[in-house]
Amino acid sequence: MLILRSLLFNIAFYVNLTVIMIGGLPTMLFSRARILDVARVWAHSSLWLLDKICGLKVEFRGHEHLQSLGDRGFIIAAKHQSAWETFALLTQMRDFTFIVKRELTQIPLFGLYLSRSNQIAIDRASRSAALRDLIQQAGAAIAEGRAIFIFPEGTRRAAGAPPHYKSGVTHLYAATGAPCLPAALNSGLFWPRRTFIRRPGTVVIEFLPPIEAGLPNAEFAGILQERIETATGRLIAEALAKDPSLAVNLEKSDAAAAGAA
Repeated sequence: MLILRSLLFNIAFYVNLTVIMIGGLPTMLFSRARILDVARVWAHSSLWLLDKICGLKVEFRGHEHLQSLGDRGFIIAAKHQSAWETFALLTQMRDFTFIVKRELTQIPLFGLYLSRSNQIAIDRASRSAALRDLIQQAGAAIAEGRAIFIFPEGTRRAAGAPPHYKSGVTHLYAATGAPCLPAALNSGLFWPRRTFIRRPGTVVIEFLPPIEAGLPNAEFAGILQERIETATGRLIAEALAKDPSLAVNLEKSDAAAAGAA
């Protein structure tokens, strides 16, 4: 049943996305706010499909930390374990901008939405030029009061994998002078990368205390990683305590250690 439900969800997920993108095309004639509304419809409907088909629910924690930032523009630095958080986080933001690789803007329809909603697309083949472009566009977005999404490790990493934080988020923090909201999660236990299986349970995303602007780079990087990794480890342990079978989706070395314990 797990395989059948997962297969059904994946079909429904892409059909839903296609229908929403086609139906939302008229919003291209209006403001970017209307395009973001289409994105939120997709996000909410995708979470609904996950719940009804796969029994996978979501719990958001730490809203007080998100609300403490008010209408200011800020950076949200989230752990990245699956594709799940790329849409689930949209449901919590008033105005947002993702930092994405430029290749995504070339996907039919989807790329049009990225471009028209002013998401930040960078060319990762040219590191120095990409960083300059990122800082320029992010600064403008912060000034408009947007939330800038960035995944500090740059790509998805399995639940339990050793952290591998990159310098992009630190450069962004220093250059924009914006506060940073860390976010921890355990999505990789339920929606693991490189597989179509979607396991039942409850994914938890936790917004952590903001890191205010102005810290030295090394201090900021250390605090960010410590907060995200500590909270992520706690959320993974919490999920495993409820359902030990989820350990199958841990990084192998961590799963072996858990089994020995």
